[in-house]
Amino acid sequence: MIAPNLAVDIAGLKLKNPVMTASGTFGYGEEYADYFDLNALGAIVVKGLSITPRTGNPTPRIVETPSGMLNAIGLQNIGVRTFIDEKLPFLRQFDTKVIANFFGDSIEEYAECARMLSDAEGVHALEMNISCPNKQEGWIVFGTDPMTMDKVISVTRKSTALPLIVKLSPNVKDIGQMAKIAENAGADAVSAINTITGMVIDVRKRMPVLANKTGGLSGPAIRPVAVRMVWEVCRAVKIPVIGMGGIMNAEDALQFLIAGARAVAVGTANFINPSAAADVVEGLKLFLQDEGVSDINEIIGTLR
Repeated sequence: MIAPNLAVDIAGLKLKNPVMTASGTFGYGEEYADYFDLNALGAIVVKGLSITPRTGNPTPRIVETPSGMLNAIGLQNIGVRTFIDEKLPFLRQFDTKVIANFFGDSIEEYAECARMLSDAEGVHALEMNISCPNKQEGWIVFGTDPMTMDKVISVTRKSTALPLIVKLSPNVKDIGQMAKIAENAGADAVSAINTITGMVIDVRKRMPVLANKTGGLSGPAIRPVAVRMVWEVCRAVKIPVIGMGGIMNAEDALQFLIAGARAVAVGTANFINPSAAADVVEGLKLFLQDEGVSDINEIIGTLR
């Protein structure tokens, strides 16, 4: 039997399959290399990067919840320069696209971060994080105000020739409208969704469990919401959509693809099963063979 074609195209970024890792759940890639061959993936999306290193939020900053987890890591990272010098050389040995997730505290920092990453050999696309819900208090969430979002994307667009993916916040009234703003501002693709803001309370102490008080909810608990939002985004824009939110297996991933996403990202599942993303790839192959479908693109956007 001829193996089905899993290759997809995301704004000119050609992936051998539509499965990537969600930023913040896969480190910088090397951490998972002992568990499976990283060549199995369509793309590795690395942990969010800023111009200078960040220590993140105080602990505790992770708590398990029913069918998911709440995190308030606060975008802890090693900084762009250290990533380029110390982490990127390892990733260059694989036939897997590298997507650098990045953020800034200002529009100028977003643009500079994009420029620095664009000059690095082995970075194939950028994912712009404008939607982290658990950074330090007082940080602007660029992805919830339409005018601010339009400006930061427009300015950053001028700093890179790489495919620019904008990661959307689910904590908005109309995610389709926000996706359209991203498209008009110059995004080549959008990814959805980021985590949903939540809180867990210690009833004995009468205090939030997380030191940050609130955090981002991820895992299977948010998947139906994520599928619905991805469906809305796909109807609102013409640019490619990358779907994510509680994907644990191939069937979960297929829901996003059928809703219209051209690729998917596996996140929280990586903490439970380090080879989860590779397992999703294999599961997609089996599904296509069982259905007698020769090309994954024949599945995308087929919701009836």
